[in-house]
Amino acid sequence: MNSRIIPIMRKEFIHIRRDPRTLTFMFLIPVIQLVLLGYAATTDVEHLATAVLDYDRTSASRELIDAYQASNYFDILYYIDNEEEMARLIDGGKVRAGMIIPAGYKEGLEKDHQGEIAFLIDGSDPTVARTAFSAATSVGQAKSVKLVQEIFGIEPEEQPGIEVHSRVWYNPEMRSANFMIPGIIGIILQLLTTFITGVAIVREREQGTIEQLIVTPIKPYELVLGKVIPYVGIAFFDLSEVLIVGVFWFGMPIHGSIPLLLALALLSLLTSLGLGLLISTVAHSQMEAMLLTFLILMPSIFLSGFFFPIEAMPLALRAISYIIPLRYLLIIVRGIILKGVGLRLLTEQVIAITVFGAAILGLASLRFRKSLE
Repeated sequence: MNSRIIPIMRKEFIHIRRDPRTLTFMFLIPVIQLVLLGYAATTDVEHLATAVLDYDRTSASRELIDAYQASNYFDILYYIDNEEEMARLIDGGKVRAGMIIPAGYKEGLEKDHQGEIAFLIDGSDPTVARTAFSAATSVGQAKSVKLVQEIFGIEPEEQPGIEVHSRVWYNPEMRSANFMIPGIIGIILQLLTTFITGVAIVREREQGTIEQLIVTPIKPYELVLGKVIPYVGIAFFDLSEVLIVGVFWFGMPIHGSIPLLLALALLSLLTSLGLGLLISTVAHSQMEAMLLTFLILMPSIFLSGFFFPIEAMPLALRAISYIIPLRYLLIIVRGIILKGVGLRLLTEQVIAITVFGAAILGLASLRFRKSLE
């Protein structure tokens, strides 16, 4: 390595060591993100608070209530006497679902082999409502199959109908954490690295030390490399930190090649380091650098597929997502970790992040060189 780059790197490490807030941000924030998103950002909805209004009050209605309770989707917390009380509980947010069993439920089963119940679902949160709706239907269908078996003596496999055998690949438990943790790796590689790179260079300008570096024989590219290489090392430390916690704490499986993941992560840093440099040429203070980073961060998170599937977005937003580098990085990281795919199936994404990285880093280098002249 060029002997003039090493002193700049050493100087940057000293800056980092002397700033405990930066150290805390760089090493603690990824863990906090991992814990919060691993536990809180989940679509695995269970144990919904539920109220029951049982007008029938028979052994058959009690069996039905027990079936819903045993499903783990519904926690029966309230047994009430009228629909007005049901409405108050749902309006007050004390329950998310209400089950109404009409009078004559058991009689209908015995006479016509038909039973009807009503489910009221709080739709203020669509994710919870969809889960409650699906669970209420599936538990009812399972109970129907059992009743047919008891009444007619027909085994489930002998009943007419279409039998569907579904199989989930890559994430058979459908755990949200297995989806979110690879996404956090993408966030760290792209956004955290962009933030710390942009702020680090702007800090030199604020402190007036960058002018001292300009008058030295150091070339612009040597200055850039000396300042960003320490943050590349920190980014890989954070990546390793998230992988270790994800595997040993959350039980996330890694199906693909870790060396390939690290190699493509290094390639993706061209984009984030270029964005950091670009921000440093526009911002005149660390606060401006932070605001510009967050201006980039918000559309990247929402349009990259980190939280929401791109397929569910309007056509215009889907078109915009093609110019979001994080979109391609998330496909790479999730493909390697969850699916175990190799480089051959990631060619399109690798080409995209290479083009984005070269273009952004080239533009940033030109602007940075002009800002030093």
